[in-house]
Amino acid sequence: MSARPLPAGVGADIPWTSHEAEDMQTNGSLIGLGYAPHTIETESSYQGAVRLNGAGDYVEFSAEVVGNAMIVRYSLPDAPAGGGTTSTLRLSVNGATVRTIELSSRNAWLYGVYPFSNDPAQGKPRNFYDEVQIRDLSIAAGDTVRLAKSTDDGLSCTLDFVDLETVAAPLSAPDHALDVRTVGARGDGESDDTAAMRRGIAKAQSTGQPLWVPPGSYLITGDLIVPSGVTIQGAGMWHTTFVGDPELYPQADRRVRFKLQGDDMTLADFAIFGALNYRNDQEANDGIIGSVCRNATIARIWIEHTKVGAWIYNGTDLIITGCRFRNMLADGVNLCVATTGSVVENCTARGTGDDCFAIWPAPSDQGYVDEHIVPGHNIIRHCTGQLTFLANGAAIYGGANNRLENCLFTDIGTGCGILLSTTFPTTDEDRGINNNFSGTTLVRDNVLLRCGGYDHGWAWRGAMQLCLHHRNISGLVIERTTIEDSFSDGLTIVAPGTEQGYGTLSDTRIVELTVNGVGLGTEKSHALFVREDARGELTLVDSDLPSERNASSGFKVEQR
Repeated sequence: MSARPLPAGVGADIPWTSHEAEDMQTNGSLIGLGYAPHTIETESSYQGAVRLNGAGDYVEFSAEVVGNAMIVRYSLPDAPAGGGTTSTLRLSVNGATVRTIELSSRNAWLYGVYPFSNDPAQGKPRNFYDEVQIRDLSIAAGDTVRLAKSTDDGLSCTLDFVDLETVAAPLSAPDHALDVRTVGARGDGESDDTAAMRRGIAKAQSTGQPLWVPPGSYLITGDLIVPSGVTIQGAGMWHTTFVGDPELYPQADRRVRFKLQGDDMTLADFAIFGALNYRNDQEANDGIIGSVCRNATIARIWIEHTKVGAWIYNGTDLIITGCRFRNMLADGVNLCVATTGSVVENCTARGTGDDCFAIWPAPSDQGYVDEHIVPGHNIIRHCTGQLTFLANGAAIYGGANNRLENCLFTDIGTGCGILLSTTFPTTDEDRGINNNFSGTTLVRDNVLLRCGGYDHGWAWRGAMQLCLHHRNISGLVIERTTIEDSFSDGLTIVAPGTEQGYGTLSDTRIVELTVNGVGLGTEKSHALFVREDARGELTLVDSDLPSERNASSGFKVEQR
């Protein structure tokens, strides 16, 4: 499916090429286009896919690029009582079978209302898709690639797209590194390597050596605390993988969790593959957790099937770069509580169950944050977010002088591409904490394609939304935003907090807002819509808005 060319420098640097199933040759069933909530079409890229119904049904395409690795995004039905089903695909290249691909829907399918259930009887399904990696392939540009349903098992298989990628050879160990195998790690995916990793981390801290984790699959069944001065270096995100035990994963303290505590830590070039398939916000997050950490680097990490990718409770001067966050129950990245001066750049998030990228300066309930610090000065830049099954591409919920720039958000059928909101708590009056928006929040040079979907708690959201809820908002500068093919409205301004006195927008300037196409899934949509509860004003400069509706007598839009 062709798309309009994007402006240079928008989004992350993507090393793979996607091939859309609906553009392939097939004897299966085309599904889509569709934009309604709780449907597989809405969670599909471009809102279309192909369903293989029985043995011999296939999709086939000509490879656009050379590739030695492949990702298939697919959906299998759930079991009648939940828990998932299994099936297989046959991968052929130029007519020769090269692989049987095992598929499972164990980590897909959620139901009901937030925080959702694994019980199909709750209805309102979401999280239809999962992904599978296939490595060690040899595909040349122009080769004919076919994926066919292998067996008549009574299960359909829906294919969204195939990514082809050329994966580099494993990295070599750094000079003078400590090899984790010398302290007992096996890396065979079956032996429990938790104790060995803990020994390696302790020795790396005492000696100052980087901890080298060579290619392999390392089973982890408990927390790995990463203290000051420690570097954990893998051989590459396709080569070194930390995996969880599905049997133990229902126990929150037996999951794969790297906790950064201290100064000057580095995690680089590996993957984390958890086994979480339900959401419980009373349980601790797994993935990578920043807990009072400074000057840390999280680089080129692939995280999948955890609750979150990277949740930074209290981080100062962190860098999160070149990471992939896939198929998780909640956020890709959340810069939370007192996180300050940190950068998320060149990262991708896909198939998340909450915001792909978020800044939320929540008032700490942990008692170890300097309450005089106003968190902020964080930057999310050159990132790409796609295909959420809840929430938004990027969201900023407060803080001082934060920035969101040069990002791309596509196929956000469950909310906004970009949300600026005071929905979540940022203040504690008893402790004198006020982390609401302050200074200048800068949002610039972002592109939103096929966003503005249905949020089950909020109905249709605009592709970009300013939501004045539990606090007013002031000091926004939004520059050079492009919105194309919104499910609903382009830019919306809503104020559910007006009845409590928190519905006012002020000191807000929007420059060069371009909206091309609205209302794919709704009627009477507009490029700009101001709801009747909004109060305040904004200034629009040099913006191309084919339709506007201001339903509020208490809100002023000044055009320049």
